[in-house]
Amino acid sequence: MVVGTIKTLIIGADGMLGFDLCKVFPDAVKLTHKDIDITDREQVLESIRKINPNLVINAAAYTDVEGCEDRQELAFMVNGYGPGYIAEACSEVGATLIHFSTDYVFNGSKKEYLEFDTPVDPINVYGRSKLLGEQKIAENLNDYRIIRISWLFGMHGKNFVETMLRLSGEMEQVKVVNDQFGKPTYTVDLANKIMEIVELKAGIYHVTNEGICSWYEFASAVISNTVPCTSEEFPMKARRPKYSVLVNTKTKSMRHWKEALKDYMKERNV
Repeated sequence: MVVGTIKTLIIGADGMLGFDLCKVFPDAVKLTHKDIDITDREQVLESIRKINPNLVINAAAYTDVEGCEDRQELAFMVNGYGPGYIAEACSEVGATLIHFSTDYVFNGSKKEYLEFDTPVDPINVYGRSKLLGEQKIAENLNDYRIIRISWLFGMHGKNFVETMLRLSGEMEQVKVVNDQFGKPTYTVDLANKIMEIVELKAGIYHVTNEGICSWYEFASAVISNTVPCTSEEFPMKARRPKYSVLVNTKTKSMRHWKEALKDYMKERNV
């Protein structure tokens, strides 16, 4: 597939990741949640039939991990059944689907996860809903690339970096857990990776910036007044996996998250 000559549709174009995808695919048809309700099967089928794209990039998701615990039905519709409807439509028009999943499909019982590892018993609603999305895509379409990502940060949406910067100005000390480990991922780097993955064979991919850290270590690279704490000291409605490190064995490695963070900080201070 020659990306420059194909018709591309981006769903979720106004989200944090969607914004950077639109820069990489400037000629794409761009739909936001105001344009399409991915939980409405008939609307999804009709919209994709009308546009008739060669490539569909689905960046729409309900990513509020805590909110998913309170609104479980919405989480499973948006993150689970919605991607299945998109896959069904892609199969009908002969389009390739790029879809973004999450490290939270894994329960954290292993220190690292390969693309070939089978997710078992995600420990929160968000993870279970995203796993359902993976399953529904595989049921409805052969030509898909499911990209699992983790700890996403970008200029155009709520993210951990901005939360830390805000709290740092409001509090003398910011407590951050030091017993959950993962790999931060910059939306710009992720968006620029898509053209490579489109050319690869169908399947599941792990795409993150390199470098493993705890949330505390990530926070410490952003602000100076953070202090470590345990997950037990900072209880939340949704349980988080202790380890959610995604290992990439299928594509070229991306740069270290600390390098990506430097670029992010430069951009936000312009």
